Amino acid sequence: MSPTNHQTVRLSRGSHTSPNDGVCVMELASMLAGERFSDHPRSVCPVIATVLRAYNDAIDDERRRDLYPLAADAVGTRGSRAERRQRLKMCGDFFGVRVGRLPGPGGNLYTLALAVQHAATDASDSSHRSILELFQRLVGTSDRDDARPPAEEPLAVEPVGQA
Repeated sequence: MSPTNHQTVRLSRGSHTSPNDGVCVMELASMLAGERFSDHPRSVCPVIATVLRAYNDAIDDERRRDLYPLAADAVGTRGSRAERRQRLKMCGDFFGVRVGRLPGPGGNLYTLALAVQHAATDASDSSHRSILELFQRLVGTSDRDDARPPAEEPLAVEPVGQA
């Protein structure tokens, strides 16, 4: 049996103690970034991480497969306070919640997570596509040129056996 790595893990709900138990989308991002295994990777914008963690935990396994490539896209998005502020406003507008100031302990990110989970209860394909498109717009606000750590080999984020 081969060891668990970013190419063989399975996305699942919740946080995990090791990749052998499955990973959430942010734990996969921490692996891709070469960081300590965590659902709060330092290289990912806290707003983007909140959206992806909450959505990962609220959707079914079939839709969760669409999150594999988003883990790689999220790496290197940490960015500036201005970027985080812009992303928070975009999310507030998208989900129809008031998240006015920068995320602090609890507060705005918690409100955002609840709004994401509520939106995920709409099981329509168009709602799912809209949330995936929101993520792409959030990543698009980054000023990064090459913010990702260099990889020795191309990173494949589709799990083995799921094409």
